Amino acid sequence: MIPFNKPFITQSEQRYLQEVIENNKFCGDGEFTRRCNEWLKNYFDTTKALLTTSCTHALELTSLLMNIKEGDEIIMPSFTFVSAANAYVLRGAKIVFVDIRPDTMNIDENKIEEAVTSKTKAIVLVHYAGVGCNMDKIMEIADKHNLFVVEDAAHCLNATYHGRQLGSIGHFGTLSFHETKNFQCGEGGAILVNDENFSERAEVVKDKGTNINKFKAGIVDRYSWVDIGSSYSPSEFNAAFLYAQFEIADEITKKRNLLADAYRENLSAPDAKEHLELQTIPKHCKPNGHIFYFKLKDYDERKRMIAHLKENGVQSVFHYVPLHSSAGGKIYGRFSGEDKFTTKESERLLRLPLYHELEVEQVNFICEKVKEFYK
Repeated sequence: MIPFNKPFITQSEQRYLQEVIENNKFCGDGEFTRRCNEWLKNYFDTTKALLTTSCTHALELTSLLMNIKEGDEIIMPSFTFVSAANAYVLRGAKIVFVDIRPDTMNIDENKIEEAVTSKTKAIVLVHYAGVGCNMDKIMEIADKHNLFVVEDAAHCLNATYHGRQLGSIGHFGTLSFHETKNFQCGEGGAILVNDENFSERAEVVKDKGTNINKFKAGIVDRYSWVDIGSSYSPSEFNAAFLYAQFEIADEITKKRNLLADAYRENLSAPDAKEHLELQTIPKHCKPNGHIFYFKLKDYDERKRMIAHLKENGVQSVFHYVPLHSSAGGKIYGRFSGEDKFTTKESERLLRLPLYHELEVEQVNFICEKVKEFYK
């Protein structure tokens, strides 16, 4: 069986984990956390980057920093992970879902403004499969209506939009280091604070609402509770594991893009292209090989393809079930305008295996089995 995913491990994780044990500093905010934060800050050229226990917690952090409250409205695509909605629903906000573009599966920037009301507080978007949303138009709308923009960049480390790292353009960006991501530590995440006005407060909120960093810096003689917050710092074990992957970030991305390109070349052949619709990558976007997907005719054909691939030793999966159609989505959100593409396109989408240890020969085999389905 060729699995859908296999978490990548470099040659350095074990050595760094042993360093943590020898240093006798296991909780968060140690040397490896500092290294990771600094690496992310420089890589994204952002004001501040802070590791968190997950991308979910990074999103919750943005909710606290934006002071989301009961009655606020948050605009986002329905084709996204539930954490993107929960982070704001927990603070009492209403989610306003907007349709997606069928070419990139990202939020349709031309549908956002009609969803804006006097209660709208933020636009929360996901760059699906590491392909950027139309950030120029989205930031223009946000500036016009005085809204925050949160980039859910869980798919995006080392993916760019007009040369800029995705996650570094809005007011906040959030990253995921779950084991299914390109760079992983089992469970982990980070918040990118791109607006310096929130830099100091982000550290306070992350550290349980205390001013412990001022205490460590000798600015105050003891630390105390000064703001709302929670415990968002991962352990040093997670940070050490993750830092090993950051050290070869470009190598990891290069291999994954090589595999994605092999898929694309194979499935662009006439005997496949007439049946499949491949992912669209705008010229100004540079993806990172996080996901390779194609679209089939409809839900039933996808179901048969999954079964066919499984019979031939290949695990393939679909992705998000649109949030607005779920029980929670009906309670905590509403759909703005027409669901023209969200449901239809999500039911056609199929993801193929893509991980660092996958080989081009295996990609070729998978593509042959995809083509075989239509014979």
